[in-house]
Order: sequence, then structure tokens, then C-alpha cells
Amino acid sequence: MTGRTAHTFAPPVVEAYSWLEGKDFSQRALINVSQAAPLAPPPAPLRAHMAKVIEEEDTHLYGAVLGLPALREELARHSSALYRGKITAAQVAITSGCNQAFSAAIATLCRDDDEIILPTPFYFNHKMWLDMSGVRCCSLPCHGDMIPDPAEAAQLITARTKAIVLVTPNNPCGVEYPAEVIQAFYDLAKSRGLALIIDETYRDFHAQPGPPHHLFEQDDWQDTLIQLYSFSKAYRLTGHRVGAVTACKTRLAEIEKFLDTVTICPSQLGQKAALWGLQNLGDWLAQERHEILARRQAIIDRFPTLAAKGWRLLGLGAYFAYLEHPFDVDATDLAQKLVEEAAVLALPGSMFVPAGDHNGRSHMRIAFANISAEMIVVLFDRMAQVSQ
Repeated sequence: MTGRTAHTFAPPVVEAYSWLEGKDFSQRALINVSQAAPLAPPPAPLRAHMAKVIEEEDTHLYGAVLGLPALREELARHSSALYRGKITAAQVAITSGCNQAFSAAIATLCRDDDEIILPTPFYFNHKMWLDMSGVRCCSLPCHGDMIPDPAEAAQLITARTKAIVLVTPNNPCGVEYPAEVIQAFYDLAKSRGLALIIDETYRDFHAQPGPPHHLFEQDDWQDTLIQLYSFSKAYRLTGHRVGAVTACKTRLAEIEKFLDTVTICPSQLGQKAALWGLQNLGDWLAQERHEILARRQAIIDRFPTLAAKGWRLLGLGAYFAYLEHPFDVDATDLAQKLVEEAAVLALPGSMFVPAGDHNGRSHMRIAFANISAEMIVVLFDRMAQVSQ
């Protein structure tokens, strides 16, 4: 194969699921902490609403390329309130999932051999899209606290650099970037004429009250900032693929070309569901956040079980815990051993770093959003029993 897809790696989750083939979990149920997507369906009231709108004729027709006007308006209103800024519907587009929002943004920014600064460990689908787009990924390694350093990012900027990408709360590390760090990246991007792409897929599960940053309070935020969001985690709409991008109107006009070519319009059913969720599920989402934070605390409370075996907790937040294992073995081999010996499916850190980056060989990502606090106890007990 000589096409663009040949320049990137196979989908990591697909590879991980292949490790389950031929395994028998009848005696001990598999604990699956490999995926961040909610495994439960949308809440019953939202499903009931979706059952009603499926009967509406326009649910089955093409819609506006940039999304349902009412949803764009509602998201702009919600985001303006959250960030204490001014965001208009004309600055919001709805996409078929947040991955598409990222892909569309990159398509408006880059030509072949342009460069994007991506903190590592990275969200692997971001790296895959850059590879398939002929865009060079300039890795910005995160160190002990797993928070990228704006000063180090400045050293990576070249004449080909088009943007810096941040994901916060982070996937895979879970870390919530402090507002002052986000501001420093924004100031750097603005001063160098770059875009700052900030993926806030997990913003609804932030541990701190109030806005996670103050970028939208800037009068000219639209000249620098491109924000990405997903409804999949908030309302469990993963199968309906509804995301969003917030940017200047000029950029959205370019994004419209991309979206019209790829999907024409987002799913009408998914968009109507997201709109109803924004309007009616505030209390429910607050409870979901409370439950995720309770599981986060359970990770902290129970981690001494693994710490006693030499494991280290490097990052924690939203849906993820990022761990360092104590063994002289590659994390990919350890991940397969966890399946065999502990009936645990987790992703190795090697899936979140560039080829040849040895940091990933000692790291593991735990996606804990789909397991209860009680199952976290079982998870750590099983993992503690595995030795080199």
C-alpha cells in the first residue's frame, strides 16, 4: 500500500481487542479499562425523546452542513456562560464527533510538510490524522507532572509550525492543565501567529469548579483559539457521533468545505438528542460528574495496593489514570500479560507516544469511567498479583 493511511499505525483499540481472541473469561469476568467511551446508553428520558424525534420527517433528511442552528445557538449560550466569555452561534459548528472536529481544523491549517506541536503522551487519533494528512508531528514531551511546558514548546516552533494542540482534561494522562499553563500556551501561540487547538472533550468532568480557563474572556480569542468539544461523553451519545468546533467565522467557512465533502451534515437524530440534553439534563450531568469524581477518589484511596508493588500514579482525572509499572518489560507485553493472568484489558503507554520513544514502554493507561468504585478495588488487587 502506498496511500496516506500506510504512513500511520493500526487503530490501537482494535489491536488491543485482538488480545482477547480465544480467551475464556467465564471463570473470571474481564475488567475492560481500555476504552474511554461510555458503555451505557443515553439516560432513559433522552432515549424517550429520541424515540419521538425519530418520527419527525426532517430527522431523516440532510441538514445544514455546519449543524442544526438551534444546537449551535444553545451550545454557544452554554459555552459563553461556562467560560464567562462571548461566543456566538456563528462561531460554533457541529461535527460528526470530536475526531472530525480535529480533522477539519487541521485541514484548514496545514499543507503537506507543515508542522503541529503535539504534547506526548498524545491522543493517538490526533497523531494518526496528522500522519494521514502529511503533517509533521513535533513531539513535546511531558515530564513528571505530565503537564507540557510552554517554554519547551517555544523551542519547537519553526517557519512550518501552524498550531499547538492541547487536550485537557488530558487523554491519556487524565491531567487537568492549570489555567495559567493554558493561558501561557495561548499567549505563545498568539505571539507567534499560530493557532491553539484545545480539545476539551472531557470538560464536563473537570474536578475544579468554575471555568477551566479564561481564553474566551479575551476580546480577540477567535484570532488564535480553536476549541473542540464532544457530546459523546456528556450524554452517552458515542454511537451518534456529535461533536463541535468553536472558532472564527472565517475558519468555519473553510471547515464547511471539509464537512460538506466528508459527511455533508452531522446526524440529525444525534444533534436533536444533544440539543435536548443541553436543555434538560443539567442535573443529570452534574450527577454523572459527581460519580466520575467519586471513582477518581477511589483510585487515590486504593492506589497504595499498587504502590506497594512499585507502581506509580503519574496522572489522574476525568476518565483516566496514567500509571508507571515497575517491571523491566515493555508495556505492550505487560498489557497482554494482564489479559492472560488478571483478566484485565488496559492500553500500554507505547500506544500514546511516537515510534522509538522509550517513555511509553513503562506506562499504562487505565480508563476507569465504566467501572464502579468497588470494581476499582478488584482491578488493583488483580494487577498487584501480576509480576514480571
